[in-house]
Amino acid sequence: MEQLLSGQPFLQLHESAERVIAYYSDMVYHLAFARTGTKYDADDIFQEVFLRYVKKNPVFESEEHRKAWLIRVTVNCSKKFWNSPWKKKTQGLTEDIASNAPQSMELYYELQKLPPKYREVIHLFYYENMPLEEISRVLNRKNSTVRTQLTRARAMLKTFMKEEDYV
Repeated sequence: MEQLLSGQPFLQLHESAERVIAYYSDMVYHLAFARTGTKYDADDIFQEVFLRYVKKNPVFESEEHRKAWLIRVTVNCSKKFWNSPWKKKTQGLTEDIASNAPQSMELYYELQKLPPKYREVIHLFYYENMPLEEISRVLNRKNSTVRTQLTRARAMLKTFMKEEDYV
């Protein structure tokens, strides 16, 4: 992956796909998890995103273009997941995730209360450290929309946290 980031030409070989998957796996998985809320659904979306990557073997202008493509495909797969007849007619099981940090678990449960569009913006801004302009471009939303969603998500989290007496 260092070769990919060092400015050398992008390799489009099978070996390169393995390195790209290894490098971007955390980002794709965490975004899928932020959108779906369950490990199993995030696993399915993760597999679908990288299956599309390997099948299409797209050519990118830059590493930022590759990252944006992977984020866009993850978001699209997540939308497709939520709109599927299977998901609409089933009810998910609740998951308990083991963690050594009780504070991170509290935050995890509060984040799950947010609608997916807010979880996605929070995830990209705080966990992927993406600037608002890049989030807007990747999600194909106006800057003002992303800013509003981020503000609303923060306000909702603050309300949730106060209701639960975390703060």
